Amino acid sequence: MEAGKQKAYTVSQVNQYIKNMFLSDFALNHIYIKGEVSNCKYHSSGHIYFTLKDAKSQMACVMFAGQRSGLSFRLEEGQDVIAMGNVSVYERDGKYQLYASHIVLDGMGMLYEKFEQLKQKLLKEGLFLEEHKKQIPTFSKKIGVVTASTGAAIQDIINITARRNPYVQLILFPAKVQGEGAAETIVEGIKRLDSYGVDVIIVGRGGGSIEDLWAFNEEMVARAIYQCKTPVVSAVGHETDTTIADYVSDLRAPTPSAAAELTVCNIQDLLDTIEEMGRSLNRGLERKIKEYRSTVERQRLRLSYQSPVYQIQQNRQYLQDVEDKMRQYMNFLIQRKRHMLQLYVERMKGVSPLDKLSSGYAFVSGEDNKPVKEASAVREGEILCISFADGDIFATVGKTVNRRRN
Repeated sequence: MEAGKQKAYTVSQVNQYIKNMFLSDFALNHIYIKGEVSNCKYHSSGHIYFTLKDAKSQMACVMFAGQRSGLSFRLEEGQDVIAMGNVSVYERDGKYQLYASHIVLDGMGMLYEKFEQLKQKLLKEGLFLEEHKKQIPTFSKKIGVVTASTGAAIQDIINITARRNPYVQLILFPAKVQGEGAAETIVEGIKRLDSYGVDVIIVGRGGGSIEDLWAFNEEMVARAIYQCKTPVVSAVGHETDTTIADYVSDLRAPTPSAAAELTVCNIQDLLDTIEEMGRSLNRGLERKIKEYRSTVERQRLRLSYQSPVYQIQQNRQYLQDVEDKMRQYMNFLIQRKRHMLQLYVERMKGVSPLDKLSSGYAFVSGEDNKPVKEASAVREGEILCISFADGDIFATVGKTVNRRRN
């Protein structure tokens, strides 16, 4: 074939094409691979690079730092492990490798796979949905406990309950928590306590390996928890251990002690809260009483202002004030008039005839009773009336003398 007549692909295009083939293969995107660890290196970035090999072949593997939560032990040379992840192509080098998300020792591989299968099954059925979770009571009086009667878990629960609220009643169903028949006794305990009418049920045990905790990964236990009418708190193992029971329960506690803390109300905190609420209520009542008293006082004053008795009193007082003002004004006018009259009297004294008469003067009037002002105004023989202060004299004119000179 001549060069140029057949299309040529770049290396990058071929590697990209092969990578797409890997990505489209469902089996390679979720696969478990077991083998012996070799060439294990912990990079400063947090990534782990290693090789899985068996008697005939080997495969490059990497676990990125963000996936390290899927590794519960330190990976070392020579370990037989089962790694779960996806196989893909690293385009730069043209090599395929396993990108691991979980790694377990080979002895636990089957259990881990079984765990994942049941988890996915129940997840699809909706047993883990938040909408199915029941509310944990805030003030539980009776708490059922499904756990071993001789383990540390029940002692922790008893101690914490006694410390937080000694009035809470604990009802223990002694169950096997590991080994053959453990799942059946756990299921029986859940059903029995559910029928007793307790407020909440704690199902749990202390920590352990995946084999020790396996009873809480059984499907029958998960369904018993889901079908339980009473709220269920799972308290299985330590914080790093997660079981199927944890996913399906209404509330997950990392330890039995934590379960007791979450389900038993602290009586002292409750008493303190009640006391504070009482004080707050008293303050509110006192404030309301003051407000109502003030309102009543205002209404009382308003009614008193509008009452007939008050109105009569006000009008009487008003009339009294007016009367006093009128009397004062009248007295003022009288005094003023008296003063003016005195002035007039004094003024009239200067022109009063009587005042003149009392000083030695006399008033002369003619027969026509008119004042005689001039001597020439009378005739001889005319009878004149001469008035003094103490009486009158009638005299006849004998002679007149005119003193006026031309």
